[in-house]
Amino acid sequence: MGGWRLDESSRRGLLAAVLLGMPALAGAGTPAREQEVSGTETTEDTLSGGVVDGVEGDEGGVTADAATEGPTGDDTGEGMEEALAEAVPVKGVPGEQVSPVGPVPGKAAEPSAEKKGKKKKAKPGEARSESLGENPDAVDDTPEEELADVRVFGRVYARASADERQKYARSLSIPSARVGVSTSLSNLEAEVTADLADNSLLKDAFVRLSDDSKRFRLYGGQFKSPFLQRTLESSWDLPIQGRGLVEDYLTDVHQLGGRRLGLMGEVRLKGVWGLKVSAGVFEGGEDETGMRLKEDAAARVSIRPFKALTVGMSGYVAEAWDVAKRNAYSADAELRLGGLALAGEAVMGRLPLGPFTAQLLLTHYTLPVGSGQWALQPLAGFEALQLRGDVEGKGHALVGGLNLLLGDRFKAQFQAERALRPGDETAALEYSLQLATRF
Repeated sequence: MGGWRLDESSRRGLLAAVLLGMPALAGAGTPAREQEVSGTETTEDTLSGGVVDGVEGDEGGVTADAATEGPTGDDTGEGMEEALAEAVPVKGVPGEQVSPVGPVPGKAAEPSAEKKGKKKKAKPGEARSESLGENPDAVDDTPEEELADVRVFGRVYARASADERQKYARSLSIPSARVGVSTSLSNLEAEVTADLADNSLLKDAFVRLSDDSKRFRLYGGQFKSPFLQRTLESSWDLPIQGRGLVEDYLTDVHQLGGRRLGLMGEVRLKGVWGLKVSAGVFEGGEDETGMRLKEDAAARVSIRPFKALTVGMSGYVAEAWDVAKRNAYSADAELRLGGLALAGEAVMGRLPLGPFTAQLLLTHYTLPVGSGQWALQPLAGFEALQLRGDVEGKGHALVGGLNLLLGDRFKAQFQAERALRPGDETAALEYSLQLATRF
């Protein structure tokens, strides 16, 4: 190999390059112990493309002694530390530097991708289990990185009951067997849900458009109208089985609220006490002959003055562009303090039978069991309904129970209800046990 000379800066650069390459050579080539015994080191000459033996060298070359001597020729090792601490330009490649091994003294280490807050996208199986039609705020409360592009979900409720009205004859039923598919994109959410246990197979089928800040949204399709806090609550989050006699009477019997075909706009301002305003136009109900009535209108306003409290008001007007014979308005509040939750709602309005009022109260407490995902949830609730027109009538229900929860995937619910429902002559007692799971 022909002779070549190195000035001081080139020697430093070459020394640093050799030291940086030693760990890789030790892992891929001869073991360190064998090299120590043989006394010969072999490395690749990056400048000439050949191989340099550590014990040989021409005039001006790098010898084994040069590898141990510092740039100043002393053998104290201070020269090596200086070479590692400095980023020395390699001769012939201006501006290119050799990075030192390990952190440079006085310079903070570069944070890793995880420490910078970079989140990996969740797998489809790790996405949220909540239906957007059951809980419209589900996407808002979930980080975008954890949302799956396409998601399949479902739930099954199995119930056994014994009712005093039927002389405690045992009854087995599947109140809900729901399955659905949804997609969540940056400015679009869509969902289709069917309930195989219901006579009305299609539950939700809608598209929701939003701006980049998620402040303004537009719904189109079939979904829940913004009326009654009890109706808007997800059935999975409700501690009781069903939604109670008031919701059944207003929604199922008199067609005020519930799921409807319609168009709705929504504004959500988190910086203004969590203000949320929803208003829309919906397909009308049906009369006694099955004829479709004119369109209905519904609206709701809610705020969150502080984290534990949510208050709201909502209204529903049937045949809004005609002589309205059916309407209802409500005010509600929900307080959550740790495992304790307390919700109340007052409703008033007019039905074909005359004016009415109603009150709903529900409380429950979630008590963790052990260090796992198990929890016990005792509950108590009360409802009352009063017809105040020419036709007077009253209804009420008192319910208590205990739920056993396993995370957010399974729950066993036992409850007892003593209720005087519309059409009953006297109050009656009903016991029921429900097993529920979702995916």
